[in-house]
Amino acid sequence: MGLDPIVLFFALGLGAGILKADLRLPPAIYEFVSTLLLLSIGMKGGIELARQPAEGLAIDLLLTLILGILLTFIAFFILRYVGRLDRSNSAAVAAHYGSVSIGTFAVAVAFLAGAGISYEPTLPLLLVLLEIPAIVLGILLARGVQAGTPWGEIAHEVLLGRSVLLLLGGLAIGWAAGAEGLQPVAPLFFDLFKGILAVFLLEMGLIAADHLGGFRRHGLFMGAFALLIPPLFAMIGLGFAALMGLSVGGAILLATLAASASYIAAPAAMRSAVPEANPALSLTAALAITFPFNILVGIPLYQRAAEWLLRTST
Repeated sequence: MGLDPIVLFFALGLGAGILKADLRLPPAIYEFVSTLLLLSIGMKGGIELARQPAEGLAIDLLLTLILGILLTFIAFFILRYVGRLDRSNSAAVAAHYGSVSIGTFAVAVAFLAGAGISYEPTLPLLLVLLEIPAIVLGILLARGVQAGTPWGEIAHEVLLGRSVLLLLGGLAIGWAAGAEGLQPVAPLFFDLFKGILAVFLLEMGLIAADHLGGFRRHGLFMGAFALLIPPLFAMIGLGFAALMGLSVGGAILLATLAASASYIAAPAAMRSAVPEANPALSLTAALAITFPFNILVGIPLYQRAAEWLLRTST
């Protein structure tokens, strides 16, 4: 069995970036494919959400909030008291790792589709929810409750930022229109999903290569953190998946979300609320190390762990 081509597209972008090759997608193309991905994920979740009863959803949402808070606290403790980073940078990086990567989620969704593994339709909603507690807690850890904190601006960035808005909008469209209503746009949003994801990952490989220099400047600790935190957080995510009673597919996705690190919502919020933090530190770890690890090694690892966990718990 060969490697998944979407992973090879990421490897192509990463290699081209490292070699300083003349390859770069126009910014408009990147914006277009990321918009399609976010809407597609949201609409798929909305279609399935409309078919499911809402019982038990409140408990899953509460557990998701607790998961986001727990992951952020653990990351902050390790960064502050093991890595000896200053408070601002510890909080900013912790917010990235308590939050989620939508790109990693998209790869995991494609992975499950290729393996024929189904998952709960609430996962896109849990993805959106996981963005919020980590960012708010990261700001509190960095600054405390201060009069000068721009909470209105932060709330606008988190709740009405592009990624969250497109995901929630896609969920609403999928829920309202249903599978039949979305048939006219299905060729673009659903049939071409893996092709669009491949182009997105080509650009992500190029971006990851751009951040490798920042990683080298910040030493071995951040490299070890960016490699070891994803499996640890994935195991915590699997524990919460078991509490929620998720299927194997749902457990894989929740583990992947827990293991991922934000490079869209969290950087924007931290730049506004904690400007003294070094963005190269968090982006280098999240994009150049954690993101490649998850899509190349992590997701298949989380699949095996989820299957083992759910098999032994039944």
